[in-house]
Amino acid sequence: MDIKEKFGQRLRVLRKEKGLSQEELAEKSGLNRPYISAIELGKRNVSLEVMEKLAGALVPSLNRDALVRKAGGGRGRGGGVLGVEIKLLLF
Repeated sequence: MDIKEKFGQRLRVLRKEKGLSQEELAEKSGLNRPYISAIELGKRNVSLEVMEKLAGALVPSLNRDALVRKAGGGRGRGGGVLGVEIKLLLF
């Protein structure tokens, strides 16, 4: 199983844990439903920008301004809110 398939499976698990349909996740993330489906099937190579949109949709209490401040404030240690969100998606 490659990283795209692992990412897609993790996204599906998190989406279902949140009780969201693919359509609802698409609406919250600003992406379209067929793209969400292709990600979950491991058919798309997801950019960091798309990861950020997905993470923000799955963790709505975190806003973009907080992401930018926290992600830029670390000293190269990969911490901050964005790091936490991406870890949620990957692991």
